[in-house]
Parts: sequence; structure tokens; C-alpha cells
Amino acid sequence: MALGGRMWRRAIAATAAIATVAVLALGTSSLATTRASSAPAKTQAHYPVTSKRAFHDGMRRLWVDHVTWTRLFIVSFAADLPDLHATTDRLLQNQVDIGNAVKPFYGKAAGDQLTTLLTQHIQTAADLLAAAKAGDSTAFDQAKTKWYANARRIAGFLHDANPKNWPLADLRGMMKTHLDLTLQEASDQLGGSYAASVAVYDEVETEILGMADMLSKGIIKQFPGAFA
Repeated sequence: MALGGRMWRRAIAATAAIATVAVLALGTSSLATTRASSAPAKTQAHYPVTSKRAFHDGMRRLWVDHVTWTRLFIVSFAADLPDLHATTDRLLQNQVDIGNAVKPFYGKAAGDQLTTLLTQHIQTAADLLAAAKAGDSTAFDQAKTKWYANARRIAGFLHDANPKNWPLADLRGMMKTHLDLTLQEASDQLGGSYAASVAVYDEVETEILGMADMLSKGIIKQFPGAFA
């Protein structure tokens, strides 16, 4: 069925937004099209000695930024706001920041791989939003399948880095919950159920804080010499 004028405008806007994400993402990592297929190398790299509390709080900040800027992207995309480009830029920078945070422990290549996987996570989320906004159920289902597969790769990558402290089942469960909640948040926002979207975001934030705590605790246990 042909799209009406309003739907065409939405489709054009969605395409432009995806192009923006793709262009910006290419600048975040030279590995943007690679797939993490091996565990990050364990290394007692030259990590700075810091306090457990500071590291714990820093990890929380990174992952709260992740869900906060994702929400702002959803809001800007849904309403075609003029800050979409700047918001996208900041969201993608967060994926670089998260990758950089693990480099002192697992090395540059591993940090870059994590950034790549997280950038793909953001790109595919943008594909989902575009398909939902355009009413393209086929593209939506394809993007959703790709998005959840990427989440499983992220979980596997993290587990391989620290199998003793990051059980695969726990990571997969956390990543799936993160995606489920974010998808509901976006659906409510696109559908105009703004109060519901805000309420789901509170759940998103609570869930990601639990994941951040698991990651920081795991690194502290794996590299005790890095912490005062």
C-alpha cells in the first residue's frame, strides 16, 4: 500500500536520521564493520591505580549516559527535533567512552571491539526507530532480529573477557532486559504515550545501574592490583 503524504515525510526523515547515524558511526572506530569473534586478550596493562569507589561511580556514569542519550535520541527522532545531529553525536561518543574505560585492563584492541559492538547496537536501534516510524513491519522485524543478535554478541564478548565474574547467562539476561525495556520506551514515545515512556525509562535506568555494578565489581575482582 502506498504511503500517504505524512508517511512519506516520516520515511524521508527516518532515512536522513539513519544516514546521520551511519556517517557519525564511521568516525568512531576503524573497526565499525567487524564482528568480535574472539575473546579480548587479558593483560596487566598499565592501568592507573584508583579507588574502588571512584571506579564504581565512573562505570555507573558511563552506562547512565548510555541510556540517557539513547532516550534523548528517541525523543528527538520521534519529534523531528533540530538537535538530532548533536544528540546522535553525543550518543555515539558514549560508546567510545565505554570502550576506552576497559582499555587499561583488556587492551586497546578489546576496547575498540567493544566500541564497535556498542556502535552497532546504536545503529540498529536507529534502524528500528526508522522502521517503526515509517510503518514498515518487515524492516522492523529484520532490525529487531539483528538488534537482539548484537546484544548476544556483546554479552559473549564481555563473558570471554571475565568469565569467572561475568556469567554468560547473567549478561545475556541483562542485555535482553535492556533491549526489551528500551523498545517499550521507544514504542510509547512514538505512539504519544509520553507518561508511559517516562515511566519505562525509570526502569531502563534502574536496570542499567545493576549491569554497571556487575561490570565494575567484576573488573575490581579480576584486577585487584589496580585499585587502592
